[in-house]
Amino acid sequence: MPHPRDLFDLTGRVACVTGASSGLGRQAALTLVIAGAKVVGVARRAEALAALVDDANGNAAAVVADVADRSRIETLVQDISAPFGPPDIVIHAAGVNTREPADDVTAEGWDKTLALNLSAPFFLSQALVPAMKAKGWGRIVNFASLQTTRAFPGGIAYGATKAGIAQLTRAMAEAWSPYGITANAIGPGFFPTELTQAVFEDADRAARNAAQTCMGRNGTLEDMDGPVLFLCSEASSYVTGQVLMVDGGFTAK
Repeated sequence: MPHPRDLFDLTGRVACVTGASSGLGRQAALTLVIAGAKVVGVARRAEALAALVDDANGNAAAVVADVADRSRIETLVQDISAPFGPPDIVIHAAGVNTREPADDVTAEGWDKTLALNLSAPFFLSQALVPAMKAKGWGRIVNFASLQTTRAFPGGIAYGATKAGIAQLTRAMAEAWSPYGITANAIGPGFFPTELTQAVFEDADRAARNAAQTCMGRNGTLEDMDGPVLFLCSEASSYVTGQVLMVDGGFTAK
């Protein structure tokens, strides 16, 4: 039986993290590096990815790509697999929130949101799963949201995708867990990222959000480290099809 500490050791594992140029994606990528994994960060911004690679001290590589472009999935998988081999772990942290009110939702905004938040996690996972099946081991981590179960103003397209992520996660687990591949999702509360910049720039609004949690505070990037490591490691070997809310108890109140 492995020592409990060894359950979180990712030495020898390869991970792919989308949205790795900033925010929770970047934090997740660095957490996995510290745990021993080799990480491939995928995002559209080359300079930000280069900074991630520098911070990872040679244990990360960058792939500049738009994961929502389904026509390039095969090429993307080849690029992701080139530096360290096919990934054992994939974290889908890339996302967008157009914040269009229901009456003003555009077809362009709707399609953009679904393509990045819901379609990309499925089709990229689908393309990476064969290599995971061959090893008999894999970890898929999707990103859910408070809006997986709660309706927020201006969030109808975003909320629809995040509710979809919960069911996508369960369906992935049903399809692929017999092959040693777990599929779970993390549901962040309010964390200071580019996606939530407008929320945190409004001090009163940020304070109200903090007051709605059981803990009385908003999240810090470091609050995500443990849950990410848990879902990407042996520690969660019998956990699949679940949405783990990391929200300070926001959804408990």
